[in-house]
Amino acid sequence: MTVGFIGFGEAGSTIAAGLRSAGLERSVTFDIAAHDARLGPTIRERATRSCTAIVESPADLARASDIVFSTVTSSSALDAARQTIAFLEPRHLYADLNSVSPALKQEIDRVVTASGARFVEAAVMAPVLPYGHRVPMLLGGSGAALFAARMTPFGMRCDVLSAPVGTAAAVKMCRSIVVKGLEALMCECVLGASRYGAGPHVFASLNESFPGLDWQKLADYMVGRLVLHGERRAREMEEVAETLRAIGIEPIMAEATARRQDWSARLDLRSQFGPDGPTTTGEVLDAIARLTGIEEG
Repeated sequence: MTVGFIGFGEAGSTIAAGLRSAGLERSVTFDIAAHDARLGPTIRERATRSCTAIVESPADLARASDIVFSTVTSSSALDAARQTIAFLEPRHLYADLNSVSPALKQEIDRVVTASGARFVEAAVMAPVLPYGHRVPMLLGGSGAALFAARMTPFGMRCDVLSAPVGTAAAVKMCRSIVVKGLEALMCECVLGASRYGAGPHVFASLNESFPGLDWQKLADYMVGRLVLHGERRAREMEEVAETLRAIGIEPIMAEATARRQDWSARLDLRSQFGPDGPTTTGEVLDAIARLTGIEEG
């Protein structure tokens, strides 16, 4: 069995490497940036590390693959499907792993199904790192059960939902309102408290109000995630906001979360740290001070 990846960023390449280590015989990828002067070297390095062959077109990818994973940016998910469908056959499973709205998952389902291939809605329910290919996924679509049957032996964690396409995306979307919202709240709390030297007292009070949680440790983790993934999370929350607005819910919190996540990206906080990001909120505050000249109290 050969798995093909449309897009070979962090998520796709990490899953590919994990599958190969678990015994997958062959993987291929098509990435439109493979020969880009800036992005190409990273893509080629990822391909070498994961023993994945780079192909030159969607046609080559479909010809070589049995299962296609779409792991592109959320804004490119529909285009990726449209560029590939002419080359899909009934033997193909097309799994969309991108963080997009339920409505867009449904549109991609219609596009893929019209080609005769079977569609798999995959909602990735945790960061791909450090889980790798074992990251939990919720699945929907006509190909979900077969996808799970083929990929579970390689260690993939697949939970098939008996629900219409879009349900898995809705689960992920509503969960993101909480998780990414908490990241934004913790960041804003730390920023405000640091100006008055109030951080330790704030976390001590939270520990008393919510026993069983180490709020400083939670803040260290959540602010670190915001620093590392602010750009992607901001775009995901903008998608969440659009979805809520389309169903008549004013996205007050989703839009605020997107703004705080985007703030981290625009400040380029990630550039101040290695690939694993910061380990404490103190490191983040020091980085902000370097970038803005504003120090904590």
